[in-house]
Amino acid sequence: MSERTLPDLRPWGWNQRDLPTPESGKIGADFFFSGRDSSRPYEIEIGSGKGTFLVQEATRCPERDFLGVENAGEFFRHSTDRVSRHGLKNVRMLYANAVEFVTHWVPDRSVAIVHLYFSDPWPKARHHKRRVLQRTSLEQFHRVLQASGELRLVTDHDDLWQWYEELIAASHDLFTRKEFAPPASAGEGEVVGTNFERKYRREGRPFHAATLIKRG
Repeated sequence: MSERTLPDLRPWGWNQRDLPTPESGKIGADFFFSGRDSSRPYEIEIGSGKGTFLVQEATRCPERDFLGVENAGEFFRHSTDRVSRHGLKNVRMLYANAVEFVTHWVPDRSVAIVHLYFSDPWPKARHHKRRVLQRTSLEQFHRVLQASGELRLVTDHDDLWQWYEELIAASHDLFTRKEFAPPASAGEGEVVGTNFERKYRREGRPFHAATLIKRG
């Protein structure tokens, strides 16, 4: 089975190909969460991996809704299965290219927090254009975030962190910066508590983190 022909895993898992066309209009959290109270905060995690952060955070914060966007079929299936086994009504998974989804489907000022943890560093220079964080994606994150919404960044990769630092410095018109505070679900001494973080911590890697706050 190819990654693009995944089985229908709804209500917990959705495939980008099954979304309405962008020409039909933007889709908010209520598309994934039937009967949702519009006052509930809506958060998006880009690159959810095995779903560790989502399961932990959604369990600790049942008053918030979370959408995990994952572009690897194996991880998408794994995380969707975890979410369904935990019966988490406030989590949905989407198999999609996250930047495409944010750009073409997510409404303006609809998201409280965007989480980007341990993103693929694409270390070779010719692949840097594939990195999630670019000036254009920062503009899209700014568009979809609510007033004072947050873009939360964590990585273990020094070169990618330098890339982040340069983009952050060049995007002071879009975001201000503050110190990263671990989420409610992080364990003692953890930055976030993802599967990747725990693996890399055992390897003794350092971590870099920042929170960007939407201007305007």
